[in-house]
Amino acid sequence: MFKRPQTVFVLLILLIVLLVAVDLPENYHLKFRIKNFSVDRVINPLKLSLSLPGFRFTREFKTRLGLDLSGGTHLVLEADMKEVPAGDRANALESARQVIERRINFFGVSEPVVQSARVNDSYRVIVELPGVTDVDRAESLIGQTAKLEFREFVDEQAATNAALTFPTLANTKPVGLTGKDLRRAEVSFNNQTGSPEVALEFNPEGAKTFGDVTSRLVGRSLAIFLDDFPVTWPRVNTAITDGAAVITGGFTVEQAKTLALQLNAGALPVPVRAQEKRTIGATLGSSSVTKSVRAGLVGLSIVALFMVAKYGRLGLLADLALILYGLLTFAIFRLIPVTLTLPGVAGFILSIGMAVDSNILIFERYHEEKRMGKPWRIAMELGFGRAWDSIRDANMTTLLTCMILFNPGNWSFLPSSGMVRGFAITLFIGVLASLFTGIVVTRTLIRVLYKEK
Repeated sequence: MFKRPQTVFVLLILLIVLLVAVDLPENYHLKFRIKNFSVDRVINPLKLSLSLPGFRFTREFKTRLGLDLSGGTHLVLEADMKEVPAGDRANALESARQVIERRINFFGVSEPVVQSARVNDSYRVIVELPGVTDVDRAESLIGQTAKLEFREFVDEQAATNAALTFPTLANTKPVGLTGKDLRRAEVSFNNQTGSPEVALEFNPEGAKTFGDVTSRLVGRSLAIFLDDFPVTWPRVNTAITDGAAVITGGFTVEQAKTLALQLNAGALPVPVRAQEKRTIGATLGSSSVTKSVRAGLVGLSIVALFMVAKYGRLGLLADLALILYGLLTFAIFRLIPVTLTLPGVAGFILSIGMAVDSNILIFERYHEEKRMGKPWRIAMELGFGRAWDSIRDANMTTLLTCMILFNPGNWSFLPSSGMVRGFAITLFIGVLASLFTGIVVTRTLIRVLYKEK
């Protein structure tokens, strides 16, 4: 790639144009006039869509702010475990957390935080909803007990349509079997194939009803709905009268675990009530964003001036690469998307200073090679090559630290809150982007635009 720097330079220009389009603020008002040509329109956020058979991906490039910056609702829900056996309480709490999180996602809240917590005999679900100020509506939405219901299809055509899309309540009807009839659902493994499956166990009343239903629906599908949403619709292969059934379907272990948790959410209904609820205003968030942006601009300006004062034209090219770094990093934040909290903004600002570390190492190596009498072009190539080991090692340690702070494995001895994770993810992305701009972008700009006697 570096053998044709002019081609890379053109690609970088195209990349800058794309990044500017991605990074435009929401509903940006574009207005300009050149002679007889004028533009005056509001540009909506850029949207990316990808459709494949059985897969659809859509992403709108919008800036998502966390609870501390945009305001929102904070809820602490206490789970009532009186009717749940002691051995099933942890499972019931996790099921409740998953159901609440799914309800919130359907509510349209961007990047909610839903965590379960246990202190002695207290089982709680902590919910943070950025941008939601109607605390009573949020509580009524997520505080309902999960409703699990078994339903049969009204006709064969409805079952055929469901196999192609999703079943709905309109093309099904109840069979008199609900979550109160299901004792538990758990992951098991087939004795012959070893593939994961989900085992169901009904209570005596549920076993009788389930036996009658499966005897009548042999060869047909039986849909299972959770909160009026279809969870699974397996085919009944034989009548099951002993109250123990197995759902198969080529599951992975994680898929089987998820299905079991969803079924347990109805099998082990856990009433929840709000222990604490409060609305966080956006005034503090607006002030924090303004101060953070101001700090970022001041820091960026100081770094840019230092690079020009220290390295002259080379520093100016490094500053151009730094601008592309900012555009690229912010575009990645929007693509993933990353919910920006105040610590996350701090991680981004910190990564700005780290973004020029690579250039400083390269330029210093370049000056060392020149002092040894090498021509400037050869000295520059050697500077890039010999500085790479130091750049790689320094940034690798930072990336490892970010992974530990993000705590992907949820290790108990390394608890990680959403704020800490926000700092870790923005710093991680910033370091990766700085490696690209420090090596690829700066090198290309120097090869194309820089000359020295």
